Amino acid sequence: MSGFNRLRLEGVGRRFGTADALAGLDLTIERGEFIALLGPSGCGKSTALNCLAGLLPLTAGSIWQDDRRIDTLPPEKRGFGMVFQNYALFPHLTVRDNIAFGLRMQRLPKDEVRRRTTAAIEMVRLEDHASKLPGQLSGGQQQRVAIARATVLEPSLVLMDEPLSNLDAKLRLEMRTEIRRLHQSLGLTTVYVTHDQEEALSMADRLVVMRQGRVQQIGTPEEVHTKPSSWHVADFMGYRNLLPLTAGRVSGDAVAVPLGGTTIDGVPQGEVATGDDVVAAVRPEDVKLGSEDIAGLKGRVEVVEYQGRECAIEIMLDDGTRLHARTERKTEAGEQVSITISPGRLLVYPSDGAADRPAAELASAGLAV
Repeated sequence: MSGFNRLRLEGVGRRFGTADALAGLDLTIERGEFIALLGPSGCGKSTALNCLAGLLPLTAGSIWQDDRRIDTLPPEKRGFGMVFQNYALFPHLTVRDNIAFGLRMQRLPKDEVRRRTTAAIEMVRLEDHASKLPGQLSGGQQQRVAIARATVLEPSLVLMDEPLSNLDAKLRLEMRTEIRRLHQSLGLTTVYVTHDQEEALSMADRLVVMRQGRVQQIGTPEEVHTKPSSWHVADFMGYRNLLPLTAGRVSGDAVAVPLGGTTIDGVPQGEVATGDDVVAAVRPEDVKLGSEDIAGLKGRVEVVEYQGRECAIEIMLDDGTRLHARTERKTEAGEQVSITISPGRLLVYPSDGAADRPAAELASAGLAV
């Protein structure tokens, strides 16, 4: 496999008219890494991937493969493989011919095309489907063909643009494992675009979390999951409880915030002073239910959603704040409960005031978003 030691994106930007779809992207990718570009729709992650692929020209910055600048090269000269969201298979060609297409375009000897195509078909476990047309395959099988077609060329980099978004939940789980297995067994370097934080956490070596065309945080799954750099990142990483509050007493690594008619301690994430507008973030699984006679937050269970071993519940606190929790305990709507928050799990972020408040909270307050 042709390769590189390091791929560098330096100040990469892409502008459409007067709008920056991507701005100031600095990222170094080591050979063999699995990088996930993660963020909501319109955050710039697919734009970044298309700039890397050469499908979009840069309006700022440069891309380097070791000491060789490649952003000036056309897509076919970069030697990258690409897996699209819609598979992009040739409907009139069999599985074998779809996979072999790129090799034939490179005018390789017939024996080598046959050998590499057969190995790729075995790699994605489609031996029994090699003579079928794409229309005769399931969505998961078609995606395997697309992955085999991209990897059979032995590219230095594989780019994947939300490849699992058209599959059902069970297939997505299976294909996540499959893609990670292929990445490891083939020693690929992979850049993977997704809006699914669970997908990114389970597959990637590092996450690049994006918002409004700019990188918010780069880190390992554990770093981004446990220490989001801002409440925007926390929001995207599953901190469903985002509470606009006012900071109380600040003491070392603790800040008191008012909640449910009492005060609780959170962990400041950045510079926070008494009286500041803040956003407190906590995951539903870190909101624990206790018996009614335990001192602390009190509330009423409003909604219970059965989700197998656990239930997702919404609780209305005495001050009208809504909290989301997950629990294995049997509970019913209307039940009065006490709540504790796991120590160290309430993260308190600086806020820019109303303009920086979570959209759901603004809506509930009757403010425009």
